[in-house]
Parts: sequence; C-alpha cells; structure tokens
Amino acid sequence: SAANAPEDDAPNRYSRTDRATYSRYSRDANSSGSSLPSNTLEKRVEELERELAKERQENARLMKMTQDKEELIGKLKEEIDLLNR
Repeated sequence: SAANAPEDDAPNRYSRTDRATYSRYSRDANSSGSSLPSNTLEKRVEELERELAKERQENARLMKMTQDKEELIGKLKEEIDLLNR
C-alpha cells in the first residue's frame, strides 16, 4: 500500500489543476451563452472526481490482490518443486 501512495498523490494534484481550468472554461462558456450554469458543471466535475477516486481505490485494491496471488503462486510452485525432488 505504501508503494501506491506516490501514485495516489499525483492524480490529486492534476485533478485540482484540471478543476481550476474547467471552472475557468465553464465561466467563459456561461458568459458566451452556455445553457448550463457553471455551478452545475462544477458539481458534475466534482461528482466525476469522486467517482474517479473510488475507481482508483478499487484499482489499487485489485492490483494488491493480484500481487498477493502471484506471490502465493510462486511459493506454491517452489513447494511443488521441492516435493517433486
């Protein structure tokens, strides 16, 4: 889990930057007659960011499970080799 910490930190940095950029864009779009208010777009962006964070957590959990299974497979292969000798 400690190995995933640097990865988790970088997307959070980018999402703040993206959010600021998107907020500026949505304000500009509203001033030119966009049909959606900027607060609606900002809420949608925040909702998508929360969903993305959940998906990243799930991905990290699945990656950890995969690593654990691969370690177990390696240990079992070693045991099989020892038993075969």
